Amino acid sequence: MDKYIVVMGVAGCGKSSLGAALAQAEGLPLVEGDDFHSPANRAKMSQGIALTDADRDGWLDILGQQLQAHPGGMVLTCSALKRRYRDRLRQARPGLRFVFLDIDRDDAQARVVARSATHFFSTSLVDSQFATLESPVGEPGVWRADARLPLAQLQGEASAWLNKEAFA
Repeated sequence: MDKYIVVMGVAGCGKSSLGAALAQAEGLPLVEGDDFHSPANRAKMSQGIALTDADRDGWLDILGQQLQAHPGGMVLTCSALKRRYRDRLRQARPGLRFVFLDIDRDDAQARVVARSATHFFSTSLVDSQFATLESPVGEPGVWRADARLPLAQLQGEASAWLNKEAFA
């Protein structure tokens, strides 16, 4: 069975790092969700303005198209903060799996500050990410991971989860 995985969570949880490691380990293409934000959305976020559901609509449509356009599977990095966002992605690719990188606010803030010189996301938006987050724990096809674990351990555990007989 083809593997379609979303690595999700708030800003600073490590989506890009785990997404790249997981894609390499599983031999799948990586699609960075951030690459598909509109210039207007990027500008808002860099100015510390949180995106609205309306701002995310077109972005989620594009990510759904990406899920459909990759036969054989893929790894997508996407915050997927609300259940309705995850459900939109599930509509595009039934059987979609989610790796939820769970992190606390202080650790996320520290990571976002550390990358502030090279990333468009404003450090002032971390609180809005947590305010928007609807935990996916308990939803079907979701695995929760402690984002503070070493990357190699996260990748190994995520791959083991993905490759269990039920998902193979």
